[in-house]
Amino acid sequence: MFKRTLLACALLTVAQPSSAEGDLDAIRQEIAQMKAQYEARIAALEARLKEAEGRPVGSTANTAASHDHDHGRGFNPDVSLILQGQYAQRKDIPERTITGFLPAGHVHGSERGFSVDHTELVLSADIDPTFRGYANFALIDQSVSVEEAWFQTLGLGEGFSLKAGRFYSGLGYLNERHPHAWDFADAPLMYQALFGERFAHDGMQLKWLAPTETFLEFGVEAGNGNAFPGANGNSSGIGAFSTFAKIGGDLGASHSWRAGLAYLSANPKARTAHWEDANGDAVGTTFTGDSKAWIADFVWKWAPQGNPKTRNLTLQAEYFRREESGRLACDGAGTLCAGDPSDRHRSKQSGWYAQTVYQFMPRWRAGLRYERLDSGTLDFGGLPLDAPDYNPDKTSLMLDWSPSEFSRIRLQFARDRSMQGIDENQVTLQYIMSLGAHGAHKF
Repeated sequence: MFKRTLLACALLTVAQPSSAEGDLDAIRQEIAQMKAQYEARIAALEARLKEAEGRPVGSTANTAASHDHDHGRGFNPDVSLILQGQYAQRKDIPERTITGFLPAGHVHGSERGFSVDHTELVLSADIDPTFRGYANFALIDQSVSVEEAWFQTLGLGEGFSLKAGRFYSGLGYLNERHPHAWDFADAPLMYQALFGERFAHDGMQLKWLAPTETFLEFGVEAGNGNAFPGANGNSSGIGAFSTFAKIGGDLGASHSWRAGLAYLSANPKARTAHWEDANGDAVGTTFTGDSKAWIADFVWKWAPQGNPKTRNLTLQAEYFRREESGRLACDGAGTLCAGDPSDRHRSKQSGWYAQTVYQFMPRWRAGLRYERLDSGTLDFGGLPLDAPDYNPDKTSLMLDWSPSEFSRIRLQFARDRSMQGIDENQVTLQYIMSLGAHGAHKF
């Protein structure tokens, strides 16, 4: 390497005549400094080699073992910061909901105008040869929330792994992905309706990866059930349970696919929300009962000869179904719910989305997503609540440019008809910047 460097410098010197003798002197001095530095480094390495050759084998092993033992003690996590902001053109609607579905909480990207939508601070590292740790903090204005904080076993054996803490469930395809890894600026409507965006457990997850050529993975999860659609308060015990199975593989050198089925069961206790009575007045609701959801997902990817750098295509779709049954109460002074009546409640609802994203040249992608929800059957018993017969839908187009794997600029246009009586055109200009080391995203 040193000889090549010297030769390159000499050729440059010959090929490009110097404008003054002073330039030649400067180059000679730089070469002399480089030569001295390399000679010093080579001498140091030779001394270390001589010392190691004279050391007993057992001593070397002990030194390596001591290093491994100390490995997890230092402050050595990978740290990354995700900057995500946007300009959003929306109608001035005081409260956005999805008609026919109980509101499930905050949704990223719902602000109008300029906003720092979502900033993430991520820390991760192998704690020791047995465990790995991960934490993701969401920074939004003056608040900080723990999106994920978990540890996971490494090499539990026989294809098993155990995770504990707060983590996004493995159900569905998109649920585990953070907003900066989405292909569109917002989550599909059905994720917003069922989980408030994504579903997280405070609990444990056990996964098993089958030792087969075909990708085959099974998982079970149990948590406290505090996240929507659950509401377990301060109760002990398991408030939510989920399980999933995933299968996938390759078709030739250019195609790969993955399919999955998932089930979620939660037992909300006094879950609060708001709704409209038969006169259109806002009222509060409280639900206690069972909530069950099923998800089927499929993803197919194409990249010529397995190389996605120039062109690639992804087709992705998920289908959702939710059933709830239990007891519902409503309240609201001066409304039809005055007196806090309660009665049985049953609902069956479903929805789906399908999308495709095509990278037509390096760094440029275009995507189309269509989604449609079915408010299904809403049985409020004898409660004076409105049961709209409406099927929300939304169409989104996006174009993004990624100068590198650490930055992305996205322009998105959407026609949103998720609220009955409102037909809205939305424009979003979004940036996503990644600073520091960040792990690769899943298939």
